[in-house]
Amino acid sequence: MADLKDARVKSVLDDPSTLAVSRVYAMAFLNAAGDDGAEAVEEFDSFIDVLDAREDFRSIFLSGIMSRDEQLGVIERVVAPRGSEKFSNFLRVLAEHDRLSLLPAILVLVKLELEKRSGKQRVEVISATVLDEATLERVRKQISDAFDFEPIIEPSTDPGLIGGLVIRVGNKVYDGSLRSRVNQLAKRLQKGSLHEIQSGRDRFSTD
Repeated sequence: MADLKDARVKSVLDDPSTLAVSRVYAMAFLNAAGDDGAEAVEEFDSFIDVLDAREDFRSIFLSGIMSRDEQLGVIERVVAPRGSEKFSNFLRVLAEHDRLSLLPAILVLVKLELEKRSGKQRVEVISATVLDEATLERVRKQISDAFDFEPIIEPSTDPGLIGGLVIRVGNKVYDGSLRSRVNQLAKRLQKGSLHEIQSGRDRFSTD
């Protein structure tokens, strides 16, 4: 299954240009699905599951080793007789534009967008140690009260944090860790010291 934390997918989505292209196809897929978005995503997910179960075939089908005509042939022989016409057409469009390699990344973005459209959003909660369920539930409620969406908590750990939490919502990071506060204090102290030094220079400077 193309999990949202799949390392292969993450490396693809880290590339801004690839991310932009994948998002265009993801939006097109969901818009074409209309009110049947959940069912369309389930079909998409099932197809990726099949590919993941056959790693040798997945690597050939998605990597570009196959020619465009060979990929289209697989779609006609394997997918079209079993899948929906909309999904088959979607694969045909990707194959014709040499974009089948983006399928796992597109699925991730499709899932995220579908969650967003249903009023949900994934939130990464980073702590120094693993948080228990009760703590995660309190964090979820606080985030739910602070934002206008239902958070889906994705906990992770960073041993380098000194207390507190770092919360990532989309591209925004809310850093409440002690390490962050110490760094901010150090910057203020450094700025204050530089100001004092400059003031001293100004007082003792001569024309």
